[in-house]
Amino acid sequence: MKTLVQCDFDGTITEEDTSFLLLDSFAQGDWRQLLRDYKEHKISVDRFNTQAFAMVKADRPTLLEATKGKVKMRAGFQEIVTYCSERGFRLVIVSNGLDFYIKAILREMGLENVEAYAAQTRFCADGLKVQYIGPAGKQLDGGLKEAYIKLFLEEGYRVIYVGNGDSDINPAKYAYEILARGELLTYCRENNLECKSFDDLNDVVRALENL
Repeated sequence: MKTLVQCDFDGTITEEDTSFLLLDSFAQGDWRQLLRDYKEHKISVDRFNTQAFAMVKADRPTLLEATKGKVKMRAGFQEIVTYCSERGFRLVIVSNGLDFYIKAILREMGLENVEAYAAQTRFCADGLKVQYIGPAGKQLDGGLKEAYIKLFLEEGYRVIYVGNGDSDINPAKYAYEILARGELLTYCRENNLECKSFDDLNDVVRALENL
């Protein structure tokens, strides 16, 4: 059976959320009220990022410069990339974060060839324009990760899901196996959803070795 590892980015591959770092530094407005609305399930994660980043008027070079030396990668990411390549597993990052910083971070690591799907970003004078485009090419208001895991399942993959956040809960339910930490791990344990916990990404590699 062909295998695909669908992996979240912020809080999973990175130790903290890169978008929060940028919003804290550059958002001109109360973006944390939007975060509270998202955490209370009043708005989707897509709506949160779309509205929060509309408060950011800095350009791409300024934002990327602000991330340098401040985004800490979780141990084991390079090992996952290498292991998946050697074993013939397809590794795909699907993130509700923004494409411009995810791709820049991967490029800095020499991993620009890692497949990644995230929010598409345009830099405008009146704020960033963020859009979530699904695999069918249509704009989404929620459900980017679900749309991709459903596509991968339709393509015949056994999907191993790796994530940490609230937005990983629904897509993870479709997976063959779940590797979880943070809010996703709490949800799985409270709802008797079978999963394996991980501290760093070397734990994920060890779990993949046992498939």
